[in-house]
Amino acid sequence: MRNVVEQLQRLGMSGYEAKAYLTLVGAGQPLNGYEVAKRSGVPRSTVYETLSKLVAKGAAYELHGAEAAVDYLPLPPQSLLERMRRDFNDSMESLQASLPKVVAPPKAHPIHNLKDAEGLLIRAEDVVAASRADLFLSIWPEEMRRLSPLIKRAVERGVDTSVMHFGPAEDAEDTVGHLYEHRFSAPDAAMENLGCRLLVVVSDQREVLVGGLRNGSGWGIYTQDPAMVLMAVEYIRHEIALQIVAGRIGHESLREFWTSDPELTRLRAGHGHPTSLLHATGMPDSPRSGDESPD
Repeated sequence: MRNVVEQLQRLGMSGYEAKAYLTLVGAGQPLNGYEVAKRSGVPRSTVYETLSKLVAKGAAYELHGAEAAVDYLPLPPQSLLERMRRDFNDSMESLQASLPKVVAPPKAHPIHNLKDAEGLLIRAEDVVAASRADLFLSIWPEEMRRLSPLIKRAVERGVDTSVMHFGPAEDAEDTVGHLYEHRFSAPDAAMENLGCRLLVVVSDQREVLVGGLRNGSGWGIYTQDPAMVLMAVEYIRHEIALQIVAGRIGHESLREFWTSDPELTRLRAGHGHPTSLLHATGMPDSPRSGDESPD
């Protein structure tokens, strides 16, 4: 019952209206205001106002009997849901036409901070759902399970999707158009270096979300800053390119070159530093890492 009330509230009913409607639906017969208040928990002082609002919304009907008595009959649930769907679609179509006209060009591109895992994933869902031309992701299996339904819809509507997937990708292969498994180096080496599962989502080369998740906690940023978008896209492109090269010349050959070339050794000298920074800022249980990661 609580879940149904919450869902009706999300669709525009107040808590009292949802409770009164569910009481009418569950009664199987018309009820007067007193009976609705007694069964629903809606206060008697507000039950008639609540029922009047339901009538005004078309979710209930008044039945006038003898001596000015009024009973209430609910609109059947299926009819109510269809009406809500039509109203929602009409509103969306109207807003799609009118809302962009009132948006002012941004004077700056601020970075919006995301401070928990659920907020980060919800914002990532927004970015994926908004894509229309192209989509770039760097993602781990745990987040892929959450985002894959929306990614699949993006592919189905023609979005050119490129995914760098850390870990086995068998379960995700039918979800996206171009998915590459991160095998060089192994995902556990990337985790040791970063200290978290790094999530990067770029939509239409216009907006970007970057975040990290570990042990149920998360952090992240969202922005439309072109420089941040460009860096994120190039990061994913280079990661994908490295996996393609490793597949072409062989992982062992590339690993030998990767660990012996002095210039690459110099570039890898700071490995593990991101982990220490995240640990210093409160990312839980970040492992200590040295400079021996083959990534």
